Amino acid sequence: MFLSTIVSGMYSNKENVNQLTALLAAYGIRHAVVCPGSRNAPIVHNLNACPDIACHPVTDERSAGFYALGMAQALHEPVAVCVTSGTALLNLAPAVAEAWYQHQPLIVISADRPTEWIGQLDGQTLPQPGALGCFVRRSVSLPESSPWYCNRLLNEVLLDALTDDPRPVHINVPITEPLFTFDVPQLPAVRKILRLSPTRDYDSLPPQLVDGLANARRPMIMFGQTNPHNFENCGTGFLFSHFIVLHESLSPFPHVSHFDEVLFAGSIEAPDFIIHVGDTIVSKRLRHFLRQAGEAQTWRISQSGDVEDTFQNLCGIVVGDPEFVLQSLDDKLCHRSCQGTEYRRQWLAALTQASCQAADYRPAYSQMAAVRYFEEVFHEGVVHYANSTAIRLANIYAAHHVWCNRGVNGIEGSLSTAAGFSVVAYPSKVFCVIGDLSFFYDQNALWNQNLKGNLRILLLNNGRGGIFNMLKGLEQSPARDRFVAAAHQTTAEGICCQNDVTYLQATGMTELQQGIDTLLNAVSDRPVLLEVITDAAEDERVYKAYYAGLFKDTELVSLLA
Repeated sequence: MFLSTIVSGMYSNKENVNQLTALLAAYGIRHAVVCPGSRNAPIVHNLNACPDIACHPVTDERSAGFYALGMAQALHEPVAVCVTSGTALLNLAPAVAEAWYQHQPLIVISADRPTEWIGQLDGQTLPQPGALGCFVRRSVSLPESSPWYCNRLLNEVLLDALTDDPRPVHINVPITEPLFTFDVPQLPAVRKILRLSPTRDYDSLPPQLVDGLANARRPMIMFGQTNPHNFENCGTGFLFSHFIVLHESLSPFPHVSHFDEVLFAGSIEAPDFIIHVGDTIVSKRLRHFLRQAGEAQTWRISQSGDVEDTFQNLCGIVVGDPEFVLQSLDDKLCHRSCQGTEYRRQWLAALTQASCQAADYRPAYSQMAAVRYFEEVFHEGVVHYANSTAIRLANIYAAHHVWCNRGVNGIEGSLSTAAGFSVVAYPSKVFCVIGDLSFFYDQNALWNQNLKGNLRILLLNNGRGGIFNMLKGLEQSPARDRFVAAAHQTTAEGICCQNDVTYLQATGMTELQQGIDTLLNAVSDRPVLLEVITDAAEDERVYKAYYAGLFKDTELVSLLA
């Protein structure tokens, strides 16, 4: 929610200081112990000017820390203590350590010099972020030039201070000179992120979530990467039949959601209410689309309760098992009138059309054709996809959950992860669809004695990191192919030979289909690998032609360059 604070007097012209002041008031911090200094003068000025906060001056920082501790003990609420830059912060350490073991929520605020002057023999400078070590639950340093980032950090640190197990936190505030301009008439309206835990049986959910979803005109439920073991009833119930639910192949839904294609056509209005379940989202187009929904309210449902503001409009977090929270939400809404029916109808019409056109598109021999045919004939087992092009093709064709190392999106380890999975999943077949750079980077996954015939590898080799062909503007660099895309002429045949892996190769459509049929059905005591050799330029042409052909017979216009 967004709150405005009643003000009296003028405030500093420093954005991070004003955000700090407004959010301290929004979170109910009513008392601040303040110490003398010039670098923290803008903060002290603001705290004194804010009518919601009472200031208590103490000169000695060592005493000030314990002074704030005593106030927190008496009030049973968080108390701030503000010091200037340099060793002033270190003098708070004894009080902060004591507060940690007493579970008292001290809000330590330290002014700081700009980052570029730390370690440059400037006065009163030392590395302040993290200086209080393990005696604070979280330490943040507020940026001077990014209001959204500053707001997010402040919400994170204040939420961490005010849990059921309160602890000290540290807010470091770099401030650039000039310091003493006080010409801002009021504090900014700030976003305060709510973090709420339902009752043990999930019967109690925040009304902001329940009513917000019911009354939204354009509500959306978005699933990111989720563990299929944690969602056994995806796609059923009132929520899934009355609200638009978008997902990728990293989520446990038994169908493809072609939302990326719909967003490419640019025909759908942004949502005004978003429920975000799960973790990472592959589609950059979707992330951009939802970040443009500036007035939308996003609610995050997660076990951790971490502030993960993916779409930059997070207003609340429900801490709990997402499946149980969604079921409770389903129960509460099934007898209510909901306003998002027309928005869902628009999305379903566009998704259906995109699905039909995706089905009609028959790619020429390429990596896209390989993944399409594999997913058409795949019927049993577990599938891992590597990052970059492979997982993006999965999102077009995989009508089942896929595993992918999407936590940090690195290309390393995709084959090793699938191999490790296969060892304990035997005799179930485990497939790994992987690009050439990912495969060669991780080839030692095959160099061990654990592997059996249930590991099957579909290697997409176009002689480079093909994803770099898709990055507009990079084609202008003469360094692209050799140094960025790592162009090569390597095949996997020798690697397979030395590791006793059955090797198959395809260079055309007939060999491709026969090879995938063998990959799926062959009986083998050792892993089987099919290497699909394609041309990078043709892969690029086929992929772009797929998007260029979307909605070509409708009013939706393609903007593909």
